[in-house]
Amino acid sequence: MLSLSLSDFMVELKDGALKNVGPSNKSASVKLFDVGDVEAREFGDKRVKLAFEDDEGNEVEVALFPEDVAALAADVDELREESTVFE
Repeated sequence: MLSLSLSDFMVELKDGALKNVGPSNKSASVKLFDVGDVEAREFGDKRVKLAFEDDEGNEVEVALFPEDVAALAADVDELREESTVFE
């Protein structure tokens, strides 16, 4: 399931093109639940792309710098050691 929350979001659709309307203070939050497929691959010369997809075909991709991936891996390792999530 994909949950998308948009804040202060307004666009204009004209001749098949989307155009920003109003100030540039828009924000978004995306959550993907029940992930069925996860993949990590190179993205450009300096990033790692993490791709998550659910059974309904919803997909979220995140591009991270290597140091952020290393920090994420360390967080997961810490969860393995200290949490009951992996039991």
